Amino acid sequence: MMDHKVGRRTILGVGAGLGAAAVVGSTAQASAAGAEETRSLDELYRAAVAESGKLVIYAGGDRSDQQTGMAAAFRARFPEIDLTVVVDYSKFHDVRIDNQFATGTLVPDVAQLQTLQNFDRWKREGRLLRYKPAGFGSVHSGFKDSEAAWTAIAVYGFSFSYDADAAGAEAPRSPKELTDPRWRGRIASAYPNDDDATLYLFKRYAETYGWSWIAQLAEQQLAFGRGSDTPARSLAAAQKAIGVGGSGDPRGTGRVRWIVPASDPFMAWGQRAAIFAGGRNRTAAKLYLNWQLTKERQQTAYNGWSVRTDVAPGTGLRPIWTYRNANLDGFPAFMADRGEVERWRQTFSLYFGEVTGPASPGWLGLHPGR
Repeated sequence: MMDHKVGRRTILGVGAGLGAAAVVGSTAQASAAGAEETRSLDELYRAAVAESGKLVIYAGGDRSDQQTGMAAAFRARFPEIDLTVVVDYSKFHDVRIDNQFATGTLVPDVAQLQTLQNFDRWKREGRLLRYKPAGFGSVHSGFKDSEAAWTAIAVYGFSFSYDADAAGAEAPRSPKELTDPRWRGRIASAYPNDDDATLYLFKRYAETYGWSWIAQLAEQQLAFGRGSDTPARSLAAAQKAIGVGGSGDPRGTGRVRWIVPASDPFMAWGQRAAIFAGGRNRTAAKLYLNWQLTKERQQTAYNGWSVRTDVAPGTGLRPIWTYRNANLDGFPAFMADRGEVERWRQTFSLYFGEVTGPASPGWLGLHPGR
């Protein structure tokens, strides 16, 4: 029979603490980042093809097709790279990766996830390759690790949105207005007790407007769904008039409007990406990070915001780090305190009920992309 203590450590692996190999790896990489990458994309591409010609990315998201546009653009630019992008909730990807570390079965070369707290832990455990892609010096200081263990590659933001046709002249300008009785039964939202970014947005609402406001919101008969794309999908299908949580383009002038409030809270963060030191396709991984940080890619960000300080934001926008109500530093700090996260999650369960329904990306198991 398996010894319970040994078995538990084997199963949990690095998620439970540091092993000797991890400590050695961390020490060896302490100053390994060096200068920024000087090779061109074409030089990196040739080296990646020669190395293996493969690349596996674990990307946080809500549906399997959410990275289709990015993957198509990468394949068009680098057609000889066999790219695999696996999309799942970040909270599933991170423990999946930890279990792969524990069992010696690591699949991805790159992880880009919303669970920001894992990158600092993986850095301490020596799991991440210290590396500075070209343009690293121009990345906003809050969007990169000082020792180059990870860098953000995109700005994500969560707020509220509305259908201009359905809401008409009464469209809300502040999230505080969402408790108005005229919106009862007309609001879609991701579960705040399912997705951590939605949870943080609701936390900010509770802190700003008070628990009585949350109680009133709970009486609005919100249509909850799994996946932070729930609000956008509901509005696009003209099923609801208002969406709470989820991302969008603040420059949009179509039927669906994603709102950046003047002073009321919304939230934004840099989606972190890192190369695993134990990955099999590290040159292709370097190519990917360099490509993502190019000015060309950053200038075409879907929401108009770049992680780079030398790329101007879209028309009508300021750099995201100038919006005090975006709480840019708040979300990473929140994610790092897992006890606090759990307390907020369970408190909102008291108001809105337990999460129900299948995970929107499907159930991917232990080693997707292998």
